[in-house]
Amino acid sequence: MPKKKKVKKAKKAKKIDKTKKNKLKNLPKTGQKSLDKKSNSPGTDEKPEIKKIKKQPTEKRIYNLKDFVVYPKHGVGKITAIEKAKIGEIDIQFYKILVEKEKLTLTVPINQQSKLRPISSINQINKCIAILKTKPKIKRTMWSRRAQEYDQKINSGKIYELAEVVKDLNKNTDIIADQSYSERQLFEKAYERLKSEFEAVLKTGPQEVQKKMDKALGRTNISDNAE
Repeated sequence: MPKKKKVKKAKKAKKIDKTKKNKLKNLPKTGQKSLDKKSNSPGTDEKPEIKKIKKQPTEKRIYNLKDFVVYPKHGVGKITAIEKAKIGEIDIQFYKILVEKEKLTLTVPINQQSKLRPISSINQINKCIAILKTKPKIKRTMWSRRAQEYDQKINSGKIYELAEVVKDLNKNTDIIADQSYSERQLFEKAYERLKSEFEAVLKTGPQEVQKKMDKALGRTNISDNAE
């Protein structure tokens, strides 16, 4: 008896399917066309519209007047003006940056401000002090190669690399004979760059910053003698 019931149910399902098909056949042709249009993927033959970009977007200005910035090859500078100039038919906006240590004024277009970086945070300064406290790395390679590496690090604009140069070339002494002329030059260049950024971030005078740096380097006697 249960087998016969299953057959009846299957027959009923077939009848329902047939009634659905008949309803679709009886639909008007306009209805069928609308269904066909919906089923077809729209815009297969149509070409997409191409929008032309008239002006290439420039970098957003993130620096303001009197902000301190770092230009890798020259160190810390202060934005003294934001000016406009017309070269040919092109309007250019640019920063004027004063680098006091080198007595130099730089002109940097705003759309090329990727060359600049903001001054470090206090946390980064504290990490630099921690780097200065570590032991210097002594390399056995030729001095000419090491000097080139040090110079690249100084001009990289990266504050941690600058701190590493100061730490590695530090001799804990003010005796000139203990350092070659080129070593002393690179050390002083890196030291002054790092010192100027410390001053800008900590907003303190050069003497206080020098004491802080010399203490980290173990050069406390030198700071006392300098005064």
